Formats: sequence, structure tokens, C-alpha cells
Amino acid sequence: MVRGASSLARRLGISNLIIGLTVVAFGTSAPELAVNIGAALNNAGSLAFGNIFGSNMANIGLIIALVAILQPIPIQNILIHRELPMLILATAAALVMAFDSELGGERNAYMRTDGIVLLFFFVIFLYYTISDLLHRGQTGAERADNDGAPLIEIPEDEDHKPGGGLGRDILLTLLGLVGLVGGAKLTVEGAVGLAYAFAVPEVVIGLTMVSLGTSLPELAAAMSCLRHGKADMAVGSVIGSNIFNTLLVAGVTATVHPMMIPPSGTVDLVATCVMSLLFALTAYTRGNVIIRAEGVLLMVVYVTYLVWRTIYYATS
Repeated sequence: MVRGASSLARRLGISNLIIGLTVVAFGTSAPELAVNIGAALNNAGSLAFGNIFGSNMANIGLIIALVAILQPIPIQNILIHRELPMLILATAAALVMAFDSELGGERNAYMRTDGIVLLFFFVIFLYYTISDLLHRGQTGAERADNDGAPLIEIPEDEDHKPGGGLGRDILLTLLGLVGLVGGAKLTVEGAVGLAYAFAVPEVVIGLTMVSLGTSLPELAAAMSCLRHGKADMAVGSVIGSNIFNTLLVAGVTATVHPMMIPPSGTVDLVATCVMSLLFALTAYTRGNVIIRAEGVLLMVVYVTYLVWRTIYYATS
């Protein structure tokens, strides 16, 4: 998938980062969408909730952290100026919508109206991202920010010219997406079967086994991006995936069937916000580079929280 998408980006004069924010992010979010639609249809709202926000935390605390530990990640200006703020706003919106009981509702839940609002925000995100993509695809040039610095830098690589035809690039990308989604589906089915066999609470399954299973495509894509020297695509795919999860997956799930928030689930939402803010903080510091120590910090925070929440849910 990474090889096909990268070659396709160069052929069309589009940045690897934009491809990561769109094609790769959508493909790696497909397992979350499939699992959550199934959960909504089966009235398993706690599983869907845990899957969305557990996956978002895993994307930051596991994938971004692991990539940074293996290789410090330079964060491009477009992520600093637009995508990271969009991620923070999307997560904050999801947090505010969750406090229904505090605002006079019967209980905390994402209702159909909430789902439609989240989908509206997702359309806005897609509009700006695709407009940017088309603009760069037509000109092949980089748009500068107010300081004159390029928002996206595409390094010249004479040894990695697009090979084969356009059809080959599209086929590689699609085959890679199918393989990732299929592998994640098998992993989730096995994990959920084991969890139910041991009578683990549904929300714990969503926060741990299902969210980790549906995050495997992001992990596989990120490791492949790193191996091919495309850390920008890895970061873009994770940020894009988290935005897709929060706006598209949660929006579709709540629209299909109201998604009830489990008891103390707002704590998980706050934790997701904290992880997103930590991610943004590490990106904004040290010359917009996430260094190894910061990767270790993200991973330690994530693992500590996951262990604490699992013990809490299992004993409550």
C-alpha cells in the first residue's frame, strides 16, 4: 500500500503527506468503521465507544511513540498549522457532546444529531484537505505560509521514480488496503472471541483488544513508511486516521444507532484529549521534531493508562 500510494503521489505531483492524510488514513480506519457499524447494529455501544477512542490513544501512544523511538520524526508545517489543530478540535467536540447528563439529558450518549454534526465536521475536513490536494496536484508547486516556508516539502529522490503504469500504482494501493483490512478483521475476531470466553467487560474489549487490533493497519503502514524513509506519510496517516475515527467512524456509528457512553467513559474521552494534547506539544517543541525521549513519554503514558483502566473496569 505504501509503495503504491507513494508512487501514485509522485506521479500526480502530490505530497506523500497529503496521500497519508487521505488514502492511507481512510484505508487504515476502515477496520474501525466496519467493526463499529457491526457493533451499532448489534446494540453494542460500549464496544464501539471503546474501539474509537481506544484506537485513537493507541495510534498516538503506540504507533507515533514507536516511530519516534526508532527514528525522530520531523513534523511538517501543514500538520502544525492545520491538521493538529483540527485533531484537537475534533477530539474536544467529541468530549463536549458526551456530557449529556450534565446538560439535562437522561444519560451520556452520542445521539443521531451528534452523529450528523460530527459528519458535517468531517465533510469540512475533507473539503479543505482535497482542495489542498487538487491545488498542489495542478501546480506541482508548494504553497508557502505567511513566513514564506513551504507547508509541505517533497524531497527529490532520483532513485525512487514512479515505476510501471498508473494502473499498477492503484492496484498496489488497493491490494495493500484489502490485505490490511482483512488481517485486522481476523485479528479482531480472534481477540473478541477470547475476551468473551473469559467474560471480560465489553468496554474493556473495545479499549484494548479491539482498538489494538483495528490499529494494526496504522502500525503496519507506519512501519512500512519508516522502512521506505517516509516518516511524513506515517505521521499524516495517524493524524488523518484519528480525525477519521473521531468524525467519520463516530459520526456514522451514532447515526446508525445512538452510541451509549459506558459508565466513567468520559474519563476515557478526557484521556484521549490529553494524549492528543501531549502529541501536539511534542510536535510543537524542539524545532517541530518528536524526539526519542518524547516517544518514550507517549508510550509510558499510554501503557500506564491502559493498565489502570483495564484493572478499574475489571474490578468495578
